[in-house]
Amino acid sequence: MYKKIDINELSFNPFDEISNHWVLISAKNNDQVNTMTASWGQLGHLWGKNVATVFIRPQRYTKKFVDAQDYFTVTLFDGYKKELGILGSRSGRDGDKISDVHFDIEEIEGQPTFKQGKMVFICKKMYSDYLKPEHFIDDSIDQRWYPEKDYHEMYIGEIIACYRND
Repeated sequence: MYKKIDINELSFNPFDEISNHWVLISAKNNDQVNTMTASWGQLGHLWGKNVATVFIRPQRYTKKFVDAQDYFTVTLFDGYKKELGILGSRSGRDGDKISDVHFDIEEIEGQPTFKQGKMVFICKKMYSDYLKPEHFIDDSIDQRWYPEKDYHEMYIGEIIACYRND
């Protein structure tokens, strides 16, 4: 069961959580929920607020959901690497991938997360913009990560609440 916690009491390594354990970025549009796995992202402090920054490519179905709402969630997990791999490689356009991995959607403060998660950040969008090729100082990043020129849109969300699943 998720319980609200004070974000100032967190003590974990965000680099490890995001890049090695992965997270789910989720949003709800009307009564439909979609999610995607991410191994890129940031947690930090910006404009006097605690924030999460996520990056979504334009072809991702989840982007439609994040764009349609003022909120998104970032859910952390212990384990579930196989399921997160499936959620990151299949599109919600093609079927109910959440049911396929036997995850259970749970709403907290009206926003979607999963009973299988260990922590969720509820984020209110503050800013978004596409990464732009002309802004790469290191051209090798553009060449390596964007051969299709499908630049991520960056979303910065204020973390308005944090819940831990005990």
